[in-house]
Amino acid sequence: MSEQRSNFVTRAVGWLRAGYPEGVPRQDYVVLLGLLRRKLTEDEVRKIAQELATQAGPADGPITSADIEDMINETMLQEATPADVVRVSAHLAAGGWPLADPPTD
Repeated sequence: MSEQRSNFVTRAVGWLRAGYPEGVPRQDYVVLLGLLRRKLTEDEVRKIAQELATQAGPADGPITSADIEDMINETMLQEATPADVVRVSAHLAAGGWPLADPPTD
């Protein structure tokens, strides 16, 4: 991964933490990871998910890297509802997620 893309991943974690100051609720992870996959590589999505797992968990309990891997491997094929996408997109926007595509190599 280029340094520019690596810096983008670091910034993305910051935006996500700003958009979810209390931690990402379990029900948002599937939608969140699905939305991130639209713009980022699989490796970048996994790195971001692992970073978020280190953040103090929300009220419904902390999430582990193993939990995230299970979600990626088993539930990412589930379709998000339009309401899920709107809710998670609002958190991304609140955190400063750029509307433009991330830089490419």
